[in-house]
Amino acid sequence: MFGFEWLQPEALISSFGIYALIGVCAIVFIETGLLIGFFLPGDSLLFVTGLMISTGDVLFPLGNEMVPVPIWIACAAISLSAWLGDQTGYWIGRKAGPAIFNKQDSKFFSQKNVSRTNSFFERYGAKAIILAHFVPVMRTFVPVAAGIGQMNYRRFLKYNVYGVLAWGTLVTLLGYYLGKIPFVAQHVEYFTIAFIIVSTIPIVMEVVKSRREHKTEALIK
Repeated sequence: MFGFEWLQPEALISSFGIYALIGVCAIVFIETGLLIGFFLPGDSLLFVTGLMISTGDVLFPLGNEMVPVPIWIACAAISLSAWLGDQTGYWIGRKAGPAIFNKQDSKFFSQKNVSRTNSFFERYGAKAIILAHFVPVMRTFVPVAAGIGQMNYRRFLKYNVYGVLAWGTLVTLLGYYLGKIPFVAQHVEYFTIAFIIVSTIPIVMEVVKSRREHKTEALIK
């Protein structure tokens, strides 16, 4: 559909075949660790992964057989991938920070995202490391912002562990347990769309708030 099938979680997961979990983990790492990954599905990908695991549609080879991926392995693998991604983002920010955040807008980079991230980080402080995992775009840029700000690594590590475990486990389990409900399992696409809409609410609110603040500043000037 419109050439964006690869961004639809269910189609994306299915396209990986027997390497579905590995593919999901790779996307999670890219989204959380590389600045170009902010446009990739995150929350919806985890949600649908949980749904598909509950219906036995995510398999992996074990000997000569194909067996369902246990939900606890999926949660652990996703959380680990997010943790590795965040560590990568933090050290990118710490080592290359200003050179990256001062660059001009491009197809995969926007100063608006940088500005929103800084505002988000300033508003919530260290807790932003946890909260950012549940906000699209923020989870890509906040670890980098923490690195640029020279946030104490041990402190970042502590909050980051809390964040990846909460995000990687709760969102995946939500999809998993909802998938156990027959009606949900029969209408996966509708619940996926609903979840995508809900998951974008935080970033929409952040954008609206940012615009209001800019208008207020303009009126003051």
